[in-house]
Amino acid sequence: MSSEEFTTNGMKRRDFLAGAGAMALSLPLMPMPAIAQGAGPGVAPAGTPIYRLGIYPAIGLCRVGSGTNWFHAPEIPGMPPQAPQGFKDGTEKINKQVQRFRIYAFSKDGQVIKEITAEDGEIHWSVHLANTKAAWYGFNNPMDNGDLAPGIPGQLRNQYFTTAEQRLQNLVIDGGATTVSGRGNNRNGNRAQNAMDGTFWGGQPESQTVNLGNLGTDLHGRLLVFPPDGVSNSPTNAAITSFADNNGWHDDWCDGPVTATVDLGAEVPVDPDFDGSVDAAWVACVGPNFAPEIPPVSTMYDVIYDMNVKLGWQTAPERPSFTKHIYPTFRRLGLMQWLSDAANLREGWMGEFFDFSDPQFIEAASQPGSSLDKAAVLRQIRPPFEFSNNAESEYFIEQQLKVPYMLGDGINYDGSPYQWFQMAHQQYQFLVEWANGDYVDDWDPNASPIGSFDDIPLDQQPMALTEAALEPLSGGAFHPGVELTYYLRHKNMYARAHAPSGTAPADLPEPFRIALGDRPTLLQDLGRLLTPDLTLVGDPAKGIAPAVWKCMPGDMTRWMGLPWQCDAFSCQQVLMQDDFPTAVWWPALLPIDVLPVDFLQNQVIQGRTRNGQPLSKEERLKFYSQRADWKRGVAGIGYHANASYWDGITNMITLWERMGFVVKYDIPADVAQELGIPTEAFAETGRADNMEFRFDWKPSDGQLPL
Repeated sequence: MSSEEFTTNGMKRRDFLAGAGAMALSLPLMPMPAIAQGAGPGVAPAGTPIYRLGIYPAIGLCRVGSGTNWFHAPEIPGMPPQAPQGFKDGTEKINKQVQRFRIYAFSKDGQVIKEITAEDGEIHWSVHLANTKAAWYGFNNPMDNGDLAPGIPGQLRNQYFTTAEQRLQNLVIDGGATTVSGRGNNRNGNRAQNAMDGTFWGGQPESQTVNLGNLGTDLHGRLLVFPPDGVSNSPTNAAITSFADNNGWHDDWCDGPVTATVDLGAEVPVDPDFDGSVDAAWVACVGPNFAPEIPPVSTMYDVIYDMNVKLGWQTAPERPSFTKHIYPTFRRLGLMQWLSDAANLREGWMGEFFDFSDPQFIEAASQPGSSLDKAAVLRQIRPPFEFSNNAESEYFIEQQLKVPYMLGDGINYDGSPYQWFQMAHQQYQFLVEWANGDYVDDWDPNASPIGSFDDIPLDQQPMALTEAALEPLSGGAFHPGVELTYYLRHKNMYARAHAPSGTAPADLPEPFRIALGDRPTLLQDLGRLLTPDLTLVGDPAKGIAPAVWKCMPGDMTRWMGLPWQCDAFSCQQVLMQDDFPTAVWWPALLPIDVLPVDFLQNQVIQGRTRNGQPLSKEERLKFYSQRADWKRGVAGIGYHANASYWDGITNMITLWERMGFVVKYDIPADVAQELGIPTEAFAETGRADNMEFRFDWKPSDGQLPL
């Protein structure tokens, strides 16, 4: 079998990432649409007047890249993004993930009337993106973990600009409010008049124009937000000296509100209270997802949903659905084996072991009357500290070697319970209820009722868009995290927390709606130090303090590392006192240990060495179980005697797009049967062959040469 004949998802290797996730759902650990029947607010009767309009998803995510192609962000909960032209453009560029926004109409009692498109009336979209990282405070650790991992104050970045005017002019990259309307307008996101550009170092001779993305519409008038290219630079060629806080640097991550006005005309009945405005959404442009078909163990949706349930803004089901609430967690845990040795080899250090990736395990787990010891399964999964019944001093040791073997928020504090990853409380509570047999047995591995977004019941479509957008985001550990961070688990970031007392239920902002700020400037100066007292109202449970609640453009991404590549690639894994296992950070977004596709293609499936000699079954299985360092060739150590940690993360500023993606491959049935392995595997592919170092490189040199 030639390399051109080797296929993934039925396509040639040169199109290796096209249509990822579109495999037959009969395969093991298949993605399942997380749609629960009857879970929506209902569909309004025909002719019901419109009471309000809302933009969805409430929080949307774009992912940067400089490729010429693009793909839509996920829109079906439980399903990965579809990339018809691939996640990568060759081996040296990554295609952009574009967030699409839709508008829905609701009745006064909250029922869904319809999606509003350009067929109903003129839609005028407005997006205001900004990057304010360089004007914000440095990151040390989350401020909201109380005495278990106390917040460490952070100093202002770029302190040599001392006046508000200087900081605003030099450090705030403001794309300004940009508008678009019509159908099929700028569908490729490359038209200059719809670009969102700002200036960095604006008061200096070395000032630079920074693009923050572009806007377009689809053929139905829905909004398309195109992210920037992922560029980081320093006008002064400043050295990299920190994983998160590098003065004199900018990147192009950004965020801001998405608003719209709609002229529905006389053809659509409108409630007298309806004024034509639309509930705003938010969009953030962040880094790539290098394992787009494998969700994080806890997602940002899990984190925000957990907060909403605690506050009574959303209601947890009386009994969790196995398909929607239990299976996704097991599937995520099982798929971690393709991303880190900490998961792939866990039977080597666990007293009890269950293979979450085994379809027979899933089948037994779904059946209330099976012989599976559900309590033993639960014991294998690390509980949040509040569920553990451990004293603080006991938790660190007793819960260490549980799954997932990942680090947590409190890595600064040895022995803190928060040194280890902890999943969202409601997510774990669902597992507790499952272990107690109190769940809905609705598992049907052959069912596929959701083939496209239009198959989702109308009344579930708005919330499905928000859930699908937030599912691929990491829900921890927040140090600071992969895309967005800990502030999203606090109520005062959301519009509902600011509704006046006595607000009628029909007028309460929905969960997940970000509170919009009204500061006179995008700059925010809270003094020389950002402290827990400034960011929290005493008790962390009360949420983000008035000093930082209500978001302005740039307020979400400002908490992340600067430039983004340094933090993303410095926090791969942490070598602690124990030699084995090695704890990891965010493998679902930034893989650690991967199966190279050449091993899978040549040694496993073809069963031959590079020079064509046949391999035995045992030798083929050895290559199947082998893993390679995903960041190999870029770590800044090894062959080059002058290499260092700083060299490695500095070079990643330009090498990041050459990294491989981990995607799902079909293994021919006869090969799988012969070797006794599943009919699918996740392998790393699309990696550039040349990862050449330049230790004398500086930002003004541009892209590293090949």
